[in-house]
Amino acid sequence: MTHKSGYVNIIGNPNVGKSTLMNVLVGEKLSIITSKAQTTRHRILGIVNHDNYQIIFSDTPGIIHAPAYKMHEVMNSHIRTALIDADLIIYVVDVADKVSHEENINWLKDAKLPLFVVLNKIDLSTQEDVALLIDQWKLLLPEAKVFPISAAHSFNTDGLMEMILDVLPESPPYFPKDELTDKSMRFFVSEIIREKILLHYKQEIPYSVEVAVDSYEESEKLIKIEAHLYVARESQKAIIIGKNGAAIKRVGTDARIDMEEFIGKKVFLQLSVKVMKDWRDNETLLRRFGYETE
Repeated sequence: MTHKSGYVNIIGNPNVGKSTLMNVLVGEKLSIITSKAQTTRHRILGIVNHDNYQIIFSDTPGIIHAPAYKMHEVMNSHIRTALIDADLIIYVVDVADKVSHEENINWLKDAKLPLFVVLNKIDLSTQEDVALLIDQWKLLLPEAKVFPISAAHSFNTDGLMEMILDVLPESPPYFPKDELTDKSMRFFVSEIIREKILLHYKQEIPYSVEVAVDSYEESEKLIKIEAHLYVARESQKAIIIGKNGAAIKRVGTDARIDMEEFIGKKVFLQLSVKVMKDWRDNETLLRRFGYETE
């Protein structure tokens, strides 16, 4: 029996549904999801295992064309890597997105790799508009396969998976067959906390926060977790904490509930806030927070 294995790297502009798509294809919530752009900051692998194939999906940050911080440059570096080490690239497009794709298209052409253009959120469009978009993308990227889906409703995602398997190269598995991801439990804990920050705070606050898990102690029935939320300014610290600590308590409660569901154990979560000025431009701090700077 032949065995197929390969890297399927998912890229695209911010907030087009890349993380939702990977979670659906993998069958687990590995990437956090919010309606805010730049929710994904790291490259996350999600591994689908079968007797005769292994698909390594890679969720990447949204492409940032005008990086404002060193952190943004690091996020973009994940996309450059994804355009090199892929066996297949999935370029996700929001059907309602009217932005220019010219620079992205040039990247995709230069990569010279098998390419699927996935038109997402078709549930928010009409059949006529989707058909027109399919024709447009076939003209823009004649070598690509164009596939309309709704990741949020798992519509046409089974068909997409079949297409992926068709082009996957023959290869032994790259990872043990019982592995689901390359990330640690600490990483997922920090991402769950950051998801709640993105959901509960507005304007620039979510983008100014980084989460670091300082302690993760697991016993038979309980996991004790201590995490720091790092912000860039004192004024942001006050907003994160809220009046009488109400805001950070709400974040902690919601995060703990999701952690207990994800891990399958009771969780005791303690959060605190520290000011770390200009952390988004500090390479030493970025490496400490798990950003792989060049």
